[in-house]
Amino acid sequence: MTQEPLVRDAEVAAFREAVLTKLTYAVGKDPDHAFDHDWFEAIALAARDHMVDHWMDHTRQIYRKGQKRVYYLSLEFLIGRLLFDSLSNLGLLEVAREALTDLGVDLERIRLLEPDAALGNGGLGRLAACFMESMSTLGIAGHGYGIRYEHGLFRQAIVDGWQQEQTEHWLDFGNPWEFERPEVIYSIGFGGSVDTVTDEAGNTRQVWWPAETVRAVAYDTPVVGWRGASVNTLRLWRARAMEDLHLERFNAGDHLGAVAEVARAESISRVLYPADSTEAGQELRLRQEYFFVSASLQDLLRRHKNMHDSVLSLGEHAAIQLNDTHPSIAVAELMRQLVDLHGIAWDAAWQITVETLSYTNHTLLPEALETWPVGLMERMLPRHMQIIYLINAQHIDSLRAKGLHDFDVLRAVSLIEEDNGRRVRMGNLAFLGSHSVNGVSGLHTQLMRSTVFSELHKLYPERINNKTNGITFRRWLYQANPQLTEMLVEALGPELLDSPEELLRGLEPFAEKPAFRKQFAEQRLHSKRALAAIIHERLGIAINPAAMFDVQVKRIHEYKRQLLNLLHTVALYQAIRAEPETDWVPRVKIFAGKAAASYHQAKLIIKLTNDIARTVNNDPTVRGLLKVVFLPNYNVSLAESIIPAADLSEQISTAGFEASGTSNMKFGLNGALTIGTLDGANVEMCEQVGAEHMFIFGLSAQQVEARKRNGEFSAVPDIAASHRLNDVLQAIRGGVFSPDDPSRYTALIDSLIDYDRFLVCADFDAYWNAQARVEERWHDSKEWWRSAVLNTARMGWFSSDRTIREYATEIWKALE
Repeated sequence: MTQEPLVRDAEVAAFREAVLTKLTYAVGKDPDHAFDHDWFEAIALAARDHMVDHWMDHTRQIYRKGQKRVYYLSLEFLIGRLLFDSLSNLGLLEVAREALTDLGVDLERIRLLEPDAALGNGGLGRLAACFMESMSTLGIAGHGYGIRYEHGLFRQAIVDGWQQEQTEHWLDFGNPWEFERPEVIYSIGFGGSVDTVTDEAGNTRQVWWPAETVRAVAYDTPVVGWRGASVNTLRLWRARAMEDLHLERFNAGDHLGAVAEVARAESISRVLYPADSTEAGQELRLRQEYFFVSASLQDLLRRHKNMHDSVLSLGEHAAIQLNDTHPSIAVAELMRQLVDLHGIAWDAAWQITVETLSYTNHTLLPEALETWPVGLMERMLPRHMQIIYLINAQHIDSLRAKGLHDFDVLRAVSLIEEDNGRRVRMGNLAFLGSHSVNGVSGLHTQLMRSTVFSELHKLYPERINNKTNGITFRRWLYQANPQLTEMLVEALGPELLDSPEELLRGLEPFAEKPAFRKQFAEQRLHSKRALAAIIHERLGIAINPAAMFDVQVKRIHEYKRQLLNLLHTVALYQAIRAEPETDWVPRVKIFAGKAAASYHQAKLIIKLTNDIARTVNNDPTVRGLLKVVFLPNYNVSLAESIIPAADLSEQISTAGFEASGTSNMKFGLNGALTIGTLDGANVEMCEQVGAEHMFIFGLSAQQVEARKRNGEFSAVPDIAASHRLNDVLQAIRGGVFSPDDPSRYTALIDSLIDYDRFLVCADFDAYWNAQARVEERWHDSKEWWRSAVLNTARMGWFSSDRTIREYATEIWKALE
């Protein structure tokens, strides 16, 4: 026996014994009487031990080298399941599979027991997870900071076609990946008053006396990079009351009042994005954002002082990245801690703040650029409002001193919005308090400069820069699609796994080889069969794996235009019914995504999807030619099943509204062809992949902006010019898909006709024509699969390793 098999046998035996040890001594179960979930916990703990060894080594190395630390503040981290992620990155996946087979345990079955960590909602949180993994892979000293949500966003159920929000219970069996740190606790204040205090030397300072204080308790999850070389930390905060029980009240018989403070405090870390349609909901969101920002800044300043004595060198040794506007209160909070707690002079503190902070903008929607009522801020964070007022005053005064007196410009760049009630502009605060402000695609960054931050950009022309998003190939190719990965390694060699950015292009010649195209199509069919089985199991709908899988899976929002896809679905349905003998491409339309709990229009779109599905799927005229499916409770694990099975990727947002998108990259990497607008990262995908291998349609961002300027939102001219569109709208409006409630969609269609904000009708005919090109390409099997292979081959640039390398080099200065 050669040395290599001997080593492998030893690894398998060691892992097998580690699992049995964990099962016995950590889980407390005999192997003969262990349930599947007991095995899952034992396997996770055994894998975690390997992670901890690398974690400690990496941490010691960071201290020894004095590496600059990167702190990534995000309200979301959509990390998904971690078992295969961890085993794969540690190089232990096949070792574990073999070890467990020896024990009579099916690793694939055990994997399905792990719940998705309910720590995010959509692209923002998944991006943060990809970035954390890439930081570990690249050896950057990265720390993620967020909230340990007990119940996440919600579990989406579909009841009679409607979205129903149910409580998510992902922590019911605990979380074997995390370490509670009961010794890492910080006090977080809210409300109260601010006093001016004068010391013996006559110096004055501000002292904040919070009316309410809660505790932030740390929970650490190791984040392992590829090959396990580096392991960073995701530190999440749980909110706790200062006292778990008011004993005097309890003994007096006020049992509910005795735990009222506990309920109020712990509500901070219970749910992601509580509905903010009420004042109480707005207050809770602000409490969440400040809670995790304050705890994170206290923690990183403590760590910095332990290593470097003085906070004056913070910007030299630390970089803090704000992921969207949610953590932007960090500008005021860092100033408060530096000035009030560490005694740093105001000007020096401001220099440290700007030098240390950087801000990623993820949206151009005005309603998503957070603003808070001044009254709420003054009541909840009185000291921070003082600081914000002072920052704003000095900012405006400095502009006036430079000769800028244009009232409209000063209003636009102010931190305080005066229209419709005074509000604090958190986007402007993040911009002013950061040395770098980046967009997440080339188009998005251009639009930042010309729209939401146009006046600030003129004042600080060097501050805005672009960092196009990316995805981790380890999760979205190696783990999600092992069959395709095996094919690619066979074609390009095992070196591909370490350097996909550079080596994937080597796949291009294989697009011309019939045998490879055939193999590529066969592995896709394997994934489609697996997804078809999931759909049948969950929904009872039988679909044909040989049909085209036409997929749109993402958060439900009007600008993402699921409605446009539905209009095409109805038009296609009508066309097939009218001419059933035509050579139609059999198609399965697959939708998934959650709507915000208080977003009525988005929830109505989900109901419409299910109404259309019910009608289409029960019509014998179109049987075998068209099916419509809405998969509930979209999450990372479901995405890992859907994306490898997709033939067509729908990326059809209104041009100029999608900052980047990353699902487009995941689909493209797995060989799906994209139908989309020139929006977000679709533009860069066109540049990398080639427009001839995508189906681009619709108004450009410039044309959309021109319509907005001219107030051209009425859809009447677009409908008048399109008989097909008119027929579709009349069918929906007339109750064809809602016979139980014929007027259900009257308001939806009427509002679309009167004020088509996202230009659904304006793009309909172009979309229909693009879909016709899709059908034409599908009929030409050689060209379809040639394009599919080239999509995979040309996606290397969209690795999150590339993105993080750019952040680290150009913004954080954190790569050695």
